[in-house]
This record gives sequence, C-alpha cells and structure tokens, in this order.
Amino acid sequence: MNSTFNPPKRVLMGPGPSDVHPNVLKAMSAPLIGHLDPQFIQLMDEVKVMVQDTFRTTNELTFVVSAPGSAGMETCLVNLLEPGDECIICINGVFGSRMVTIAERCGATVHAIHTVWGEVTSIAQVKEVLAVCPNPKLLAIVHAETSTGVLQPLQEISDIIHDAGGLLVVDAVTSWCGVPLEVDQWGIDAIYSGTQKNLSAPPGLSPVSFSPRAVAVLENRKTVVQSWFLDLNLVKNYWAGTKRAYHHTAPISSIYALHEALCLVKAEGLENRWERHQAVHLYLQVALENLGFSYLVQPQYRLPNLNAVKLPKLVTDEAQLRSQLLQNYNIEVGGGLGDFEGKIWRIGLMGESCTRLHVNQLIGALQKILY
Repeated sequence: MNSTFNPPKRVLMGPGPSDVHPNVLKAMSAPLIGHLDPQFIQLMDEVKVMVQDTFRTTNELTFVVSAPGSAGMETCLVNLLEPGDECIICINGVFGSRMVTIAERCGATVHAIHTVWGEVTSIAQVKEVLAVCPNPKLLAIVHAETSTGVLQPLQEISDIIHDAGGLLVVDAVTSWCGVPLEVDQWGIDAIYSGTQKNLSAPPGLSPVSFSPRAVAVLENRKTVVQSWFLDLNLVKNYWAGTKRAYHHTAPISSIYALHEALCLVKAEGLENRWERHQAVHLYLQVALENLGFSYLVQPQYRLPNLNAVKLPKLVTDEAQLRSQLLQNYNIEVGGGLGDFEGKIWRIGLMGESCTRLHVNQLIGALQKILY
C-alpha cells in the first residue's frame, strides 16, 4: 500500500466538482492560522462581501456554512420551518425530492408540486397548489436542477408566493456564478449554493443568504431550531461583528480556496462569466448534435453549464462509454440519476472546466471511440 495518495489528473466534465485553477490549489497550501485570528476574520469579511456581490444581494445575513451544499439546503429549511407549518416544494428532479425529506423531518406539512423530469414548474401548477394551501410558510424550488439540466424561471413564482405571504427558498448549487442569478431583484428570501461547480473551488462549503423577511421569521420562531450546528441564531455571530462568538472551527484551508476562487470571479467579471458559460454551451451543443446526441431539455430552459443529453442510438451501453472516456482519456462525464439512470449523460461546463479546449478534448475522444 502506498504511503501517500497520488490522484490521477482528470478532465472534470461531470456534474461537479469542476477543474480547479492553480491559484486556488496554491491557496489551500498556505500556512494555517487560527480560526479566530484577526487576519482570518478579515478574510471571512472579504469572503462575505464577495458572496453578497455574486449573489447580487445586500442581505446582511450572508455567510458560508462549513459543509457542502446539502447542508446549505438543510440550513435554509430547518431555520425557517417549524412543526405544523405548511410549505410548498417543487419537484422536477432529485434535489426537489431531497428538500421534501428535510421539510418533513422538520415536522412541516409538505404540499408537493410534481413536474415531469426535464421540464420546469409552471405558474399554473403553483396557483393550483395555492388553492389548497393558501398560506404557505414558504415555497422551495431548485433554480438549476443538476439531475436534469433544467434552468427554472423564478421571478413570477417569487411574485405569486410573496402575494400569498410566503417566503421563496432557492437551491442555486448549480447556477451560482454560472448563469444570471439576482437574489434581491427576484425577491429570493433564502438561498444556498455550493463551491465545487461554477466557482471551481473544492467541495465542502455552502454559501447562504437570508433576506430581512426570512430573518424576521427566524427571530419569531416558537420552537428551537432542531439542528444545533445549523442554528442561525448561533452561527451568524461567528460571521459578524468585531468580536466573533466561537461556534466551530472553520475549515481554514477551504476558506482560503473560496476566497481565491471568488477573487478570480471578480477579476473575470460576473456577467462575463455568465456569458462564457452560455457561449461554450452553444459550442458544445453543435458538436454533440453532429455526433448524434440530442438534448433532454427545451432550448429556453436549458442549463448551459449542465448539459443533459440523450446518447446516439448506436450506443447500447452508456456506462461502458463513460468508462472508456475515463480510463483511456481521463475525461469524466456524469451518468443519469433517478428516473434517468442509464438513459442520459450530464456533461458539465463549469468554471475552469468551461472552455472550448474542454469541449474539443471530449468531442475528439468521442469521435475516436464511436467512429
């Protein structure tokens, strides 16, 4: 057995993680300092501002959960839901279903909107469930469904749920820093994301943000938040003020990496990054269709950084083809999840993996294998 682990150099074009910039890897190797060191607190403050900027929000309660995106999902739901609350959750893929599980564990009554995988939740569906549940505590929805490659419009749904007196909770794990996302403009009340996709940082952190409306709900809870670690009443004091309240030991090296990755986004320009993902997506689309692939999602709802595609008819074993790509060309793409297992591929164009060079490597390898 080797005494050290030497991972292979992969070309990461799956649903995440994505390739990481050398500067981010270098940041992770910087010397450790204490998690309450004044210099580290300054770094946390800079991270908070850059997260606010990339979420396009002025929400004061914006910070980074010391755990991956699934913990960000749980942070939003366990802090806003109490036993007996009614909520609406939209399901058109794996991650909507996961939100239902968490909400039910909070003791909430869930009114689920089930949509065919590969399609978006419609305004008519939301209105229909509001007729049954006219006063929901919140509506939770996935902005970019990683299992299907669907990009969900949010503005009209936001208006409807606010008119009903509820909050809008959004999963932005696969949309943040890759496609337009406007927290304040769209009236998003609670949002969470992850660091390993369009940001191209290591997995393990989850940026979150809560609107003043959401904070008011949190401050007026009748019951204690069921999770000690994710209780915002406790953890928020670690990310604010000159004197930080000890809550937990932050993953220092991961915060270094997040800071550097956010600096790279700032240097590129957020809008430029959005445009890059769209342009490379269109370049990939033409190349894939020329090889006989077809897209699962209608053009107006396609997520450019997560391409869900059906394989050419000549491919009888998609798993074997993915294995050939990985073993012979070091290229990773993702297979289908849930209803789409064995039926589609999920090809990621995220952050540092979103370049024409990545597309050319993938297409070149597929041409050699298939033809």
